[in-house]
Amino acid sequence: MSQVATCLWFDKQAEEAARFYVSLLPGSTIDFVLPFPAETPSGGPGGVMTVEFTLAGQHYIALNGGPYFHLSPAVSISVTCEDQAEVDRLWEALLEGGAPQQCGWLTDRFGLSWQIVPKRLLELVKDKDAEKARRVTEAMLQMVKLDVRALEQAAA
Repeated sequence: MSQVATCLWFDKQAEEAARFYVSLLPGSTIDFVLPFPAETPSGGPGGVMTVEFTLAGQHYIALNGGPYFHLSPAVSISVTCEDQAEVDRLWEALLEGGAPQQCGWLTDRFGLSWQIVPKRLLELVKDKDAEKARRVTEAMLQMVKLDVRALEQAAA
């Protein structure tokens, strides 16, 4: 059976990034660390070529590919959080050394983009009341880190 995994390209920080990410989300593991088997333009024996890891049930590969390509917000990891406490915890941890963006997005210190989304936002924007969904969306568009209380106030 075929398997699908997202491969994230890093210069030299693949293992550091993967270990950081798995420390943040329950049900996450480092599954395999593959050293470079030969000298390559990106590294050689003794260095880490790839790290296979699982984040909350999703499979990823972190590659030390060298400086040839860079991560971009065109690809992001979206985390649906149970509550504001989880939003706050992940936001603060991922933001350290990174940069905040609009609408619950941030770029971490390794250059990977994340969407930290409270489950409540998804419920509110899917509401059958189109006016309520519009108000919530407009409130969200004004936010950097998403605030469940303010989203619920917009819905009301």
